[in-house]
Formats: sequence, C-alpha cells, structure tokens
Amino acid sequence: MTDTPARLLNLLSLLQTPREWPGSELAERLEVSPRTIRRDIERLRDLGYPVQATMGVVGGYRLVAGTAMPPLLLDDEEAVAIAVGLRAAAGHAVGGIEEASVRALAKLVQVLPSRLRHRVSTLNEATVPLLRGDGPTVDPEDLTLLAAAISNRERLRFGYRAVDGAESKRLVEPHRLVSAGRRWYLVAYDNGRDDWRIFRVDRITEPFATGVRTPARELPAEDAAAYVAAKFSRLTPSFRAVATVFAPAEEVLRRFPRADEVLPLDERSCRLQSREDSLEWLAMRLLMLGCEFEVHEPPELADHLRALGARATRATAGGPGRGRLGR
Repeated sequence: MTDTPARLLNLLSLLQTPREWPGSELAERLEVSPRTIRRDIERLRDLGYPVQATMGVVGGYRLVAGTAMPPLLLDDEEAVAIAVGLRAAAGHAVGGIEEASVRALAKLVQVLPSRLRHRVSTLNEATVPLLRGDGPTVDPEDLTLLAAAISNRERLRFGYRAVDGAESKRLVEPHRLVSAGRRWYLVAYDNGRDDWRIFRVDRITEPFATGVRTPARELPAEDAAAYVAAKFSRLTPSFRAVATVFAPAEEVLRRFPRADEVLPLDERSCRLQSREDSLEWLAMRLLMLGCEFEVHEPPELADHLRALGARATRATAGGPGRGRLGR
C-alpha cells in the first residue's frame, strides 16, 4: 500500500480495535515493511494519537487514553448505532447529556453517507418509544438542524405556536439550545421583533436554515441558561421550603438531589432548603423522602400538606360507596 494517507487511516482503524497489534502483523495486513509501520506510528503520534508501544516477544502497538479526544474512525454499524443512540438521548432528555447529544448528533449527521442516513431514518421510523407522557416530544431532526444553525451562525425561519395558540412566522439568529427538565428552549435574536426571545422547541414547526451567516450578538446575560432561568423566574412564582428531615443528610441528598441545601443537624436529622415553582411539587418531593419531616416555612406549604393529609384520611375512613361522583 503506497498511498500514505490511506495507509495511515487503515492503520488507525486497526489500532482503534481494543487489542495490542504486533508490528509484524500490522505490516502484513498493510503490505508494508515493519520499518514503514514504525514511521507511520510516529506520524500518528505527531497528529495527537496516543499510540503506546511495548517491547518483547509479545510486544506491539495499541491506542491508549490520552489528554485529548482525537478523531475516531467508525465503521458503518458503529456509526448507525451511535446516531440512533444520540437521537434517543436528545429526543427524550436523558439527564445531563441532552445538549451534548444534540451537538454530537449534528456533527455525525453532517458527515454520514446517504446510505447510512437512510438506515438511521429507517430504524427510527420502525421504533416507537414508550414515553411517560409527562413532557412534550421534540423531533431530534429539528434539534439537529437548530444545533447546526447555531454552530454555523446561520439565520433560521420557522413557524411558531404561542401558548395561546396564535401562529406566527419567525426569522431569527439562533444563539443556544437550553434543556430544562423535559423541555428544550431555543434562545435567539428575533429579527422581526428586534429583541431576544425564548422559543419552546416543541412549538417550532418546519425550521429552515436560510444559509445567511450573521455576526455573533452579545446575549444580555452571563449565558443562555442564566438568561432562560432569569426570564422564567419573573414569570412564575417561587416557593422556598425550609424543613427538618429526620434522616441522615447523605440519604436525603440521594433522594432529593435538587435540594438547594442539606445541612446535617446530627447523625439522624438534617435541615433541608429547596426552592420550587409550585407547592404541589414541594409537597410531593417531601412526601417521597419516605421519612418523618417538619415544615418550618412557608406556611402555605404546611397548609397544603395538612389538606393532603385530611384528604388521604377521608379516602380511607369511609365505607364502600362513600364520595361517589354525582352524589
């Protein structure tokens, strides 16, 4: 094999298999001399690939973990598997990896051959996920298109349905995608409104990248997540709960990871603080701890819990037929 770039790619493909390759076997597979293999290994190292060599009768070469992530070579099956997995992660909001999944999916789709794109599309069309039904669904293809437009600083056109059902057409300069809970939001500069806007992605229809590049605009916030959080905090009420929980602090943190603060009082109790948008959610989270607790504030939360307790008592105290609808 005299084509050096092609030989290096084939060598890299072999080394990415998790095993150690004797130099003689690599030379035989690539139809070159062991000396050429040694030179090619040095070329890969110069490109940032951490190739480790071991000496001895059973020695050889293998790719190891380095300080940076080098480009990977994927065969057809691997590329399809990763694309399908990334679409699932992006579409169903797997905690902590949603935005990264969208960015990776956008990069992968951009370089997938048409035959592999067809295989990915066929798999997704034939697969129906079982969703919990507590959040809107978002088409991963729309997310991929939005992510690519953000990366390219490319204007977008799309239809948008507001919360009151009103339909409109928008021309925007996309800035960032923000994942919050099981929802996706697009932060963008709206050219028609001459101001920054937040769009729920599940309400966006027929997004289209115009191909027009725009200079970067400065967002009036530290970052997109902070911008969305600040906007929402002004639109929705917030309740701060303070309670003593009669369980070890580490156990409470494990069961309530979203709590703002959990301070141990002793080995069997702790002080919990958490801020949420609804009393119902706060009450549910406290009840799901599965232990005794005492609410200190707000008084509305204590009243809500008393009402829940009274309702639960009535639900189990009556005889058959009590409380039927229509009576």
